[in-house]
Amino acid sequence: MTIQHPLLQMNAFERLEASVELIKTSGKLFILKDEHGCVMLTTDDEDGIPVWPESSLALLWATEDWSDCEAMEISTKDFLTKWVGGMTQDNLTVMVCPVPGEEGEVMEPEEFAQQI
Repeated sequence: MTIQHPLLQMNAFERLEASVELIKTSGKLFILKDEHGCVMLTTDDEDGIPVWPESSLALLWATEDWSDCEAMEISTKDFLTKWVGGMTQDNLTVMVCPVPGEEGEVMEPEEFAQQI
């Protein structure tokens, strides 16, 4: 499945800015989940939860080890009230709109919360 999406042509910072605008406009974001819970990514320094502004972008990551995953919609209200505190407590970051071959911008949950 090949998807053409304007965000795929952008660098990580441009994707961050565009993703924040899409999330603010729609009032929702997407994560990937499977029977064990939400997908987490690990970079050299940090563990984080990737978020995307649209389910189709999230599903680009649902390959190989994650082929059983599905996109799960979270309202920004739920993210702000239920997720930010828990992620902060668990020392997790937000990884905004990673695309195949390129990680997204990484930020602290509170910093991301202020933007959306």
